[in-house]
Amino acid sequence: MWLVQAFASALLLGFYDIAKKQSLKGNAVIPVLLLNTLFSSLLLLPYILDAHLDTGWFGPKALMDAYGYDNGLREHLLVALKASITLSSWLCGYYAIKHLPLTIVGPVNATRPVVVLLGAILLFGERLNPWQWAGVLVTILSLYLLSVAGRKESIDFRSNRYVWALFAAMLLGAVSGLYDKFLIANCGIGPIFVQSWFGIYQFAMMLIICAIIWLPRRNAEPFVWRWTIPLISIFVTVADFCYYHALDDAESMIAVVSMVRRSSVVVTFLAGALFMGEKNLKHKALDLALIIVGMVLLAIGSK
Repeated sequence: MWLVQAFASALLLGFYDIAKKQSLKGNAVIPVLLLNTLFSSLLLLPYILDAHLDTGWFGPKALMDAYGYDNGLREHLLVALKASITLSSWLCGYYAIKHLPLTIVGPVNATRPVVVLLGAILLFGERLNPWQWAGVLVTILSLYLLSVAGRKESIDFRSNRYVWALFAAMLLGAVSGLYDKFLIANCGIGPIFVQSWFGIYQFAMMLIICAIIWLPRRNAEPFVWRWTIPLISIFVTVADFCYYHALDDAESMIAVVSMVRRSSVVVTFLAGALFMGEKNLKHKALDLALIIVGMVLLAIGSK
């Protein structure tokens, strides 16, 4: 079941990237991200209210406590740290996706599982079976080839600041993924508690960032409302819901879950090819086929 949840998360993450790209086109980054954290928090606020007011919306209080809603200050501080890591990754990623093609952003983001894999082996002692190793190696090869093809679009990976922001987002996202596994598997913090409260903390942090960085220069970087903005929150909230519940399964492996989630590159590739007129599609399509092969091998090895 955890693998199905991981693939569902991947599909939704692809739509999430498309919604971000459309929302950020010619738009201010910080207020878009602020609204994203606001809407995400509102979507999960009923869980917090149910836990503390015992409304019974999502089951008896004993069930909510089982999800970790009886946690104390230590757990809140751990989740606040998670919020700061993820928000840093999102800030870098939003600026990158605004200024770079989706067929560049997708492949670089898809290298995240390589970092997560190394961390999972070193920190959590995870071991992959031969099918899973084959899937990982094929996927790593395909992502490397895909990133090489993306360099033909006159984007200098060494000097372009948005490429550096994209790599920073990828590395911070990998750290966030490993930290998720630590919170849920090692600290015993419930997945709904993590997801709902880290959204609240992110929104609080974004209010400060917006007031300090964007408001003084809002005339130079104006904000335009688009209806794709709330879709960002909906897609990422449901994607994270599937992701956290995949991690909550005792048999789940963070290296495999993270690799499967990066198959969202398939969705972003198709969007870039069909609707956004992006280039070098022939070379990228072959590499994308290798990604699909890698995902199939991972699925076989995880049954």
